[in-house]
Amino acid sequence: QVQLVESGGGLVQAGGSLRLSCAGSGSTFTNYRVGWFRQAPGKEREFVAAIRWSGGTSPYYADSVKGRFTISRDNAKSTMYLQMNSLKPEDTAVYYCAADRPPLSVGQVASPGQYDYWGQGTQVTVSS
Repeated sequence: QVQLVESGGGLVQAGGSLRLSCAGSGSTFTNYRVGWFRQAPGKEREFVAAIRWSGGTSPYYADSVKGRFTISRDNAKSTMYLQMNSLKPEDTAVYYCAADRPPLSVGQVASPGQYDYWGQGTQVTVSS
């Protein structure tokens, strides 16, 4: 059974940075797509970024985070990261990592329903 565990959330001032980690277990993830979503109070869960674990394609980013957030992974550690820079108060949310097992659908990369496994979430709060 695949398990995902996030860490690295916290409170930061606007303009600051945080790095989220997502440690995976229970699979090699070789042919998976892994991604980050976030959910603010009263809002739907929204896509942030995604990447093919095996590489070969460019990462996907939501327009709202392009140029500020970077998704990456460490194969040896089975860990995915989200480096968040220039944080804004509107980035405040619970951040979730997720994994989509193959076969993968290119057109559904931003759809939460496409992902099969989820972490428990980590809170990110950006103060103004």
